[in-house]
Amino acid sequence: MAEDVKPTRKNLMAIEDRIELSERGHDTLEQKRDGLIMEFMDILDQAQDVRSELNGNYETAQSKINMARAMEGDVAVRGAAAALKEHPEITTQSKNIMGVVVPQIESSRVKKSLDQRGYGLLGSSARIDEAADAYEDLLESIILAAEVETAMKKMLKEIETTKRRVNALEFKLLPDLYENKEYIEQKLEEQEREEIFRLKKIKAKKEEEEKAEREEAEQNETSVAESVPADD
Repeated sequence: MAEDVKPTRKNLMAIEDRIELSERGHDTLEQKRDGLIMEFMDILDQAQDVRSELNGNYETAQSKINMARAMEGDVAVRGAAAALKEHPEITTQSKNIMGVVVPQIESSRVKKSLDQRGYGLLGSSARIDEAADAYEDLLESIILAAEVETAMKKMLKEIETTKRRVNALEFKLLPDLYENKEYIEQKLEEQEREEIFRLKKIKAKKEEEEKAEREEAEQNETSVAESVPADD
């Protein structure tokens, strides 16, 4: 509360410095919030595209695997899957977006040629190959979706944190500082008026005392002059 602040010029200067610093911080956080929202909207658009592609690839993969099972049998499909020797590898790095560290997922050995799948040309069929292609596409979509949606969640969390800090400055800290500044200025003005009034009273009293002293001195001079006998 403003009443808890001691109304001194030193405190006034300190509050003015805090106001200036808080206003700069508020402007910076507003710019960061707006930048984060723009970046988030771009990522959101990308996430929607990735999610749509993921759903499409999933439906395609399910359709291809069902066809392979129906035409080649579960044993052949499972055998082709078990023949795979080199599994995909996932590595994660990070990148900075407006001060937010988001993951960057890299994958390798996802897409494979026919001879890299392990089951050989003679032990396979076009339907199994099509199912393998479809699931490789699906895996790449899953990896990309994981990267984009994780980044989106981190950006959204940072936006909420930044918004709370902006609101705290705008609706709590700065109004309190403005109130304290106004309170101190009013108190200092009152003290200045009281000091001026006190000085005027002192001056008036001093002038009255000086006037009384002059009058007393004049009376003394008159008395002395009257007491001196006149020359015959």
